[in-house]
Amino acid sequence: MDPRAAPLLLLAALPAATLAQSPGTGDPAPALEACLPIETAAERLACYDSAMRRVAPSPREADEAAARAAALDQARPRAGDTSSEVFPYDDDPRRALANAGRGSLLDSRWELARDSKLGTFNMRGYKPVYLLPAFWSSRPNRAPTSSVDGTPLQAEGIDDIEAKFQISFKTKAAENLFGDNGDIWLGYTQSSRWQVYDTDNSSPFRETNYEPEVLLVFRNNYSLGGWKGRMAAIGINHQSNGRGDPLSRSWNRIMFNIGLDREDWAVTFRPWIRISDGDDDDNPGIEDYMGRGDVTVVHTRGRQTFALMARHSLRGGDRSHGALQFDWGFPLTSHLHGHFQAFSGYGETMLDYDHRATYVGFGISVLDWF
Repeated sequence: MDPRAAPLLLLAALPAATLAQSPGTGDPAPALEACLPIETAAERLACYDSAMRRVAPSPREADEAAARAAALDQARPRAGDTSSEVFPYDDDPRRALANAGRGSLLDSRWELARDSKLGTFNMRGYKPVYLLPAFWSSRPNRAPTSSVDGTPLQAEGIDDIEAKFQISFKTKAAENLFGDNGDIWLGYTQSSRWQVYDTDNSSPFRETNYEPEVLLVFRNNYSLGGWKGRMAAIGINHQSNGRGDPLSRSWNRIMFNIGLDREDWAVTFRPWIRISDGDDDDNPGIEDYMGRGDVTVVHTRGRQTFALMARHSLRGGDRSHGALQFDWGFPLTSHLHGHFQAFSGYGETMLDYDHRATYVGFGISVLDWF
């Protein structure tokens, strides 16, 4: 379930829950009637579940049911056997297998389990959405590299403190392409660095990065050292700053995603392969700075979210470059979180792909990883 919908679901469920728990009231009909006017399907379903006091199986229960289903499927004859076993979902072992990990962290973002799928072209959160009014740099890039000949360009008058914001969302374009598995997601992320305090120069936007992508996502179900393999994906990613020469930055990548989680932890590995621009390469060697892969570890504790991203060029010597980014989201109100971010290394933006610096930002977020 999309984290942004949680407050709405709670508000929708409160009237029904109140009626259902009224003293001397054993009939759930009044509570069910309170759910009828709700237009959004997901919110209406949550209202009905609350009215009927339904408790969904936990991810661990879903995994155990899937394991029993797999054992039963291997033990039974392939034909002429009508035996069944009861699972938390129904008496169909295939459905239990397809619901492995239902309710886990990665399932909540990617609708991996069979009963978690909510259809196509519904807007969902992707990466964190935040506004950092204070974003400080230890070493502003006042001489970005020319995309024409690699010479340094003068960019005087850049403030050490600017504002940064990011928006990110995704939508499912197709689902269940291979039986009850295989979904196509379309994602978009945009982040901007705004010299809002440079009023002498009309507060210009210093850099904006645009990142559309398409991913084919598959549900997995395997164990690895106490972690559960939940998803694997392959896709095409384009990232650019939308500028012309000599400040143009862009590249295209084939992306691979491998996601695992356990209780309140999730980890995603993303190796990628750059698609060559041939002889017309505006940013030669960008993969030696922006990296050839990254790893993101996310931990939730109550309503707090901690995330650590590490990426590296996967090369040695003079080609060894990387970056670390830490994000911390913590509750301020029911709808709003505080957000702290620290980054150190190369490529905080595409314009700065070969520039190393440390950045610290503080602000608010409306959506974290989970």
